[in-house]
Amino acid sequence: MHALPHISEAEFEVMKIVWKSAPINTNEITERLLKTTSWSAKTIQTLIKRLVTKGALTYEKQGRVFVYTPLVEENEYISQQSNSFIKRFYDGDISAMLSAYLENNQLSETELNHLRSLLSKKSR
Repeated sequence: MHALPHISEAEFEVMKIVWKSAPINTNEITERLLKTTSWSAKTIQTLIKRLVTKGALTYEKQGRVFVYTPLVEENEYISQQSNSFIKRFYDGDISAMLSAYLENNQLSETELNHLRSLLSKKSR
């Protein structure tokens, strides 16, 4: 897997919208983020520009509007971040991570049932 660009927490909020609705224009991204954040339109535009510079987004000009699509796949990015987290905090041992969550009662019964289901399917 190739190295993906580092995306900040704020940039990740932009990416979630683009991943969900691409292709999507600047106005649509801004409109959605103004509903869920306290950011200004200028801040949102800056975040979009940073993502283009980092190679996470590309754009096409359609008339007077810029339309964005991701260059980074959501599942690939999340997978890389998850792996990085597990390596950093649990020396790459996912069972140690799950043990820590279990020992600290950080998983709900619904989450535990979902994990059991996933493990059951995987072992078949």
